[in-house]
Amino acid sequence: MKPVPHATSLRRAPVQRRSAERLTRILDACADLLDEVGYDALSTRAVAQRASVPIGSVYRFFGNKRQMADALAQRNLERYSERVTARLRQAGEDGGWRTAMDAVLDEYLEMKRTAPGFSLVDFGNQIPVGSRHTEPNHRVADRLTELLSGYLDREPDEDLRRVFLVAVETADTLVHLAFRVAPEGDERVIEEAREMLRAYLARALD
Repeated sequence: MKPVPHATSLRRAPVQRRSAERLTRILDACADLLDEVGYDALSTRAVAQRASVPIGSVYRFFGNKRQMADALAQRNLERYSERVTARLRQAGEDGGWRTAMDAVLDEYLEMKRTAPGFSLVDFGNQIPVGSRHTEPNHRVADRLTELLSGYLDREPDEDLRRVFLVAVETADTLVHLAFRVAPEGDERVIEEAREMLRAYLARALD
């Protein structure tokens, strides 16, 4: 079982394997319940019951459900980063930014369609969490700058971060539109988003 990244919202980071596995079960239960009942009806007690842990175990890690949702969002970002990295490793170094863009967009779409709880929480976009300077799209832009700068042979500077932030904000808006139009994401809207991103990134990265 993969360890859960230590989220900033955790009251206490797990030290032993058993504690880390319990935290994983809690976040898995949170994700499942978000799909079933939504955020407003989510409760720490229901999460504890679904995860088969004492309610005290939930409060050991989280003071409330908002902190739990934020930890799930951070875990989503870690898993997303791993998926993008694996995709680019398979592609090799010859694809350039176009291959990187496809990996970034396609892996996001796949998680949105299949990952429990992701359609509501994703990286925190749907449930406001954290302070202003850590808002979700900034988290994603920071992570992509870190992940892709070497692949693109670019300095991970503020110029590259700004490019990724604009691209992430644009993709976020259009992907959410695609999923409002169709439950699995309207392919025509997604292709429009892909073309728009290609045009912008060509100007910024070519």
